[in-house]
Amino acid sequence: MKLKEGVIHTIPEDLKIVLESSSELGERWNALTPLARNEWICWVTIVKQQKTRDEHLHRLQIELLEGKKRPCCWPGCPHRNPNAAKWFEKKKKK
Repeated sequence: MKLKEGVIHTIPEDLKIVLESSSELGERWNALTPLARNEWICWVTIVKQQKTRDEHLHRLQIELLEGKKRPCCWPGCPHRNPNAAKWFEKKKKK
């Protein structure tokens, strides 16, 4: 199955492996809007530590299969949405 990309972000290799691990997961991914896929990609890749990234990859699997369309409690992709960027700027200042 060919996996669809996001709006700005492309699917990183570790996320591609996760999505290809289950046909149902891949189908649910491709059924998302391009903006929703972009949010998931950014949510997985924006973290600094590998442990957190692994946790996001695991949570993505569970939440997509539960029918969630976007990551919970996520202000949005700061690379696409200037309003979301303010949340990440505050974290940097601390």
